[in-house]
Amino acid sequence: MSNQETQSVVLVGVGGQGILLSSEIVAQTAMKAGYDVKTNEVHGMAQRGGSVIAQIRYGRRVYSPLVAKGTARVLCALERIEALRYADYLAPGGLVVVNSQVITPVTVSMGAAEYPDDAERMLREQFENLVYFDAAQKAIELGNIRAANVVLLGVLSTGLDLPVETWREAIAGCVKPAYQELNLKAFEEGRNAAA
Repeated sequence: MSNQETQSVVLVGVGGQGILLSSEIVAQTAMKAGYDVKTNEVHGMAQRGGSVIAQIRYGRRVYSPLVAKGTARVLCALERIEALRYADYLAPGGLVVVNSQVITPVTVSMGAAEYPDDAERMLREQFENLVYFDAAQKAIELGNIRAANVVLLGVLSTGLDLPVETWREAIAGCVKPAYQELNLKAFEEGRNAAA
């Protein structure tokens, strides 16, 4: 990253997936690396189940937390349809990290919308630089599905120029001591999945 360049990251998912914790970890990582950081979170129609987007921008000097469409270096989706919903935020050639997990939105369960049968095909056609995998299953293998968001952060970290050690420090500082080891393992699993 050049001295003047600002990097943008967009995290999306549904309520209850840990988007806000993920956003805090990314922001803390960038701050620990010496950057100015601005963040913005938008909550959806429900605390659990509604669409959630978090925007993080970091650089030498950042004036706004809002990510302009077409400028995000990384788009990370904790639920696959959310990646398609927010695809227009991604910069050309940007990295897209998608959890293959399906979480049925409230609108689908109420019958007001349909969940597409061909979501994986749509994702592969939409994004040229895509890492698509079952982060929830990786987290279950580690002992706690709630670590899926940090598995995805491990993948996301490979698309940004922030030092690995600052990621580890930020994770340790953002999660409760009882969950630090689990989340650090989840982060490493994600980095390995990106390799």
